[in-house]
Amino acid sequence: MVPLKTRDLAQRLLTYETTGDKTSVSTESTVLHVYEKLRYHLCALAGVAGFHSLASRALTLAKTKAPSLSAMQMAADGSLHQLGDAELESDKHQGGEGQVVLVSELLGQLHAFIGEALTLRLLQDAWPNAVFDDCDSRDGEKHERTR
Repeated sequence: MVPLKTRDLAQRLLTYETTGDKTSVSTESTVLHVYEKLRYHLCALAGVAGFHSLASRALTLAKTKAPSLSAMQMAADGSLHQLGDAELESDKHQGGEGQVVLVSELLGQLHAFIGEALTLRLLQDAWPNAVFDDCDSRDGEKHERTR
């Protein structure tokens, strides 16, 4: 199960991308944009095969939690494609829940394999204008915040 703070971070990234883009984009375009930024930076770190393995696992886990993602397919290079609009239409009515689940699972897999510090550094590289900081280190938890 993905921790609540990872889910919150996924939601923040999606919101950041939505508000950062001056054009009107759909929920699907936003999640694909976030996914592609992560793919670009992770492929540089782990290679295409490493990213594909990580993202494939995340997509499989996400599909079990959000059936609307069954319309998503991964290509050999790790890119994500929508097979049809009918399934994703139901996700729009659920507030883009499937999109949050997908990004949460990908961040969860990333955190499990490379750790929190490297994950946050990768996110900072992908979103240089966002802030991911340690707001309260006394309780041993890191809190992510985006501007």
